[in-house]
Amino acid sequence: MAGRTMKKILILILWLLIGVGIIIAYLTLGKPDTNIITQVRIPRLLLTLFTGMALAGIGSIYQLMLANPLAEPYILGISSGSAFGSILLGISGLIILMPVGGFIGAGFTMLLVWKLAHQKGRFDKSRLLIAGVIAGMFFSAGISLIMYLHQQDTALILGTLMGNLGHIFTKGEWTSFLILMGLSLIILIYLFFQSTAIDILSCGDLYAASLGINVLSLRRQIFILTSIVIGISVSYAGIIGFVGLIIPHIVRFFIPSGQKKIYLLSLWSGGIFLLACDLLAKHILSMELPVGIITAFIGCPFFMWLLLKKQG
Repeated sequence: MAGRTMKKILILILWLLIGVGIIIAYLTLGKPDTNIITQVRIPRLLLTLFTGMALAGIGSIYQLMLANPLAEPYILGISSGSAFGSILLGISGLIILMPVGGFIGAGFTMLLVWKLAHQKGRFDKSRLLIAGVIAGMFFSAGISLIMYLHQQDTALILGTLMGNLGHIFTKGEWTSFLILMGLSLIILIYLFFQSTAIDILSCGDLYAASLGINVLSLRRQIFILTSIVIGISVSYAGIIGFVGLIIPHIVRFFIPSGQKKIYLLSLWSGGIFLLACDLLAKHILSMELPVGIITAFIGCPFFMWLLLKKQG
């Protein structure tokens, strides 16, 4: 038992060191000059880390709170709703306000899914997932319609649909991004301090209520706050699926219980995983691929394995 614990600790330390190595490679690969590092690679590094952290951290919360290993922002339709709102403002020429559209879209989707998940005043976790899938399909259809009607904006729309971490920030956009990323980090920190309550909530609503937790208020609060973070993330990086699905499961292999530890390691692992995927997307072919393609190629087999495991 002690040997197995030590082995896991060594693997975690190795993973931390690998993460640092990936960050260094991300910044220095190809020996770029100082301007490229400061004006292109550091902004892209921060956007990628933030997006990976947000998706993985929120995925770990959803999976525990909903007691469903398949729950993540992409599956719940929040990403599609956020992308729809972001694209609407983008094609209107209000590119700097795309984060606002992303937030409104994510908030509206979460509100819709939340309402559909309640049946006769009771919250139904299964209905939530079904409602999320339906909402995601609806907003995906809306995005397809926009793409058909605004073919001149295909690049912007595809960048949102497939994930675009190569966002070129203007000075104003960079300032806005730093402010919104700071807000998101505050929310992610707040969610860390709710880890114990989320752990208790995963044991059942009646048990959580018996310990003095306002179940409805906590669940609503978490959905609202996570929708804000997802909305901001999607508006800058586009839809990047499966990060919130894969990473928490891998983390739980090493840390089976304790949401605080799982959440923290999910944040780190999500950021590093997305950095590695972005490096692969940039260098696997002579042309740069959208990072969402890489995460989908990795995530789809993982998703099917989870389905088969759940059925077994």
